[in-house]
Amino acid sequence: MLSKKTRYAMVALTKLAREHGSGPIAISEIADSEQIPRRFLEGILLSLRNMGLVNSVRGKAGGYRLAKEPSEIRLAEVITAFEGSVGMLACVCPQSYRPCEFHKDEETCKLRRTFKYIHESTFGILENTSLQDLI
Repeated sequence: MLSKKTRYAMVALTKLAREHGSGPIAISEIADSEQIPRRFLEGILLSLRNMGLVNSVRGKAGGYRLAKEPSEIRLAEVITAFEGSVGMLACVCPQSYRPCEFHKDEETCKLRRTFKYIHESTFGILENTSLQDLI
């Protein structure tokens, strides 16, 4: 299950994608329209800025805007940045791989094979889904 932080990040990015090209959006507008606690949103937007997904503009007419086109921002990138992985078992996730603690022969483990397929399918869908698809 995704954390609230990840879900709020995707909601805020989707808002910015809908408004893409119309200038920076004030953090208060994002927080109010998307019902995200402002203090929580500030930290999320800072993380997104550090990832290079959003830019911030200071001043009275300042706010946040996407740093890339909506079609260039993939859900996989956002989710793995906040969650670390989309896998349910560490032995199937290239990003956070750890050997299986239950089954020593990973190559013959049918449970691992099944969850590796689930992981690859899920990651593939997320990698092929952009913010553009959400607006």
